[in-house]
Amino acid sequence: MYSFTHVCADDPLFGSIGIELDHENGALVVDGGGLPRAEMTRAAGTPLESHVPIGTRDPQCLIMTVDDTAVTLRPAKGFLTRRSYRVDVGSEETGSGHRLVPDSLGSSRLLRDGVVIGAFTSTGDGEVTAEWEPDAAPEPHDAAIGYALAAAFGTGAEPMWKLTLEAVLAMWP
Repeated sequence: MYSFTHVCADDPLFGSIGIELDHENGALVVDGGGLPRAEMTRAAGTPLESHVPIGTRDPQCLIMTVDDTAVTLRPAKGFLTRRSYRVDVGSEETGSGHRLVPDSLGSSRLLRDGVVIGAFTSTGDGEVTAEWEPDAAPEPHDAAIGYALAAAFGTGAEPMWKLTLEAVLAMWP
């Protein structure tokens, strides 16, 4: 995997958004387009998982801030179902919650308090695209979280039947 990536996403509502992802050192910054700055860092010494852009899904080893305010980050383990690849974010201050959950092989939907507000696509290389739901009225805070989660964890997942088959075949002698 790459060491450092800097890309700009052209968001249909928020304009040009900068995404800086450093896989090796476990750092991510999303800013621009009128969004609050979102940052994520992986704790030093955390074993590097090559299939996760930020390097780990362990919530104990990740810190996320949005506009210099710490948010609770809860990535699920990711195993047999698409839902197991979800990532939840909550803010103590605002009391709101976001979830990025795969809905197809390549994309994930972003929910705010259980309501779908957009869909994100990222292959884990720092490039992210967003499509907002027409009546969702996403706010800059929503976009900052969505772009950060998509860039840090990638989007999409295999269907359950395929993940289950691969797990069974991996155990077969």
